[in-house]
Amino acid sequence: MREKQKYHSQERGFSLIELMIVIAIIGILVGVGIPAWKNAVTAGNETAAIKTLQNISTEQRTYYIRRGEYGTFDQLIAAGALDQRFAGEAPAMAGYVLTMKVTPKSPTQPPSFTINADPQEGGALAPTGERHFYIDSSSGMIRANIEQPATADDPPPSS
Repeated sequence: MREKQKYHSQERGFSLIELMIVIAIIGILVGVGIPAWKNAVTAGNETAAIKTLQNISTEQRTYYIRRGEYGTFDQLIAAGALDQRFAGEAPAMAGYVLTMKVTPKSPTQPPSFTINADPQEGGALAPTGERHFYIDSSSGMIRANIEQPATADDPPPSS
């Protein structure tokens, strides 16, 4: 009988209950961690989109001072104001698709530009952003809309 007790006391490993407790703890951590991670990624992408719009607006103003008109993404790249990540009609940056509309000077109106940053479509584990952003040449103020592409009539984003 003593040999049997001695044999059991030398066994190493985890019981089923201990393993189930560890799995439950991991499940709780994952359940809390994934939503927090999604929120952090979304907030980071939105902040990057706002900063990108502000930078493009600054480069547009510099381009206007030098040339008397606003430039498209490709014109700003050619002038050395933006890098190749902005090439094309609708470049994607940090989970946002950027679209710019440039209106040339006419006898009835001055030149202008508008830029929208709209979230890319993403899956459940690939959050890109919740809000749509907008900036234009008239005010230089960022505008935000949670439901649809933002316009000049939308309010500034709240933190």
